[in-house]
Amino acid sequence: MQAVAWYRKAADQGDVTAQFNLGVSYANGRGVPQEYAQAVTWYRKAAEQGEAGAQFNLGMMYSTGKGVPQDYVEAHKWRNLAAARATGEDQKRYADVRDSLARTMPPAQLAEAQKRASEWMAAFEKRNK
Repeated sequence: MQAVAWYRKAADQGDVTAQFNLGVSYANGRGVPQEYAQAVTWYRKAAEQGEAGAQFNLGMMYSTGKGVPQDYVEAHKWRNLAAARATGEDQKRYADVRDSLARTMPPAQLAEAQKRASEWMAAFEKRNK
């Protein structure tokens, strides 16, 4: 798929949208073999730059254990960040999914997830001043 080649060129140069799209391509096997670990790699690159869709999808990967060990604390952290950064219908959908996961987590895990999200957000804001 020609689009994947262009995504990769732009993603390698740090383009957040291309990184997200490359993650989607690997997660769904569109234009490349389905490879969850590669999807996680590209979602993480975009998520670390604050891309809400990538943060949400990275949270889904942690929730399902695709490409990474299943980890509900990390799943909640990334979903929480996605809900905080998204707008409109995406914000509501991301928050609903985050809250659904939160209802299944023990209080100590939920507190740890919220702490990690706060720490990530503080570091992100400091880097981007």
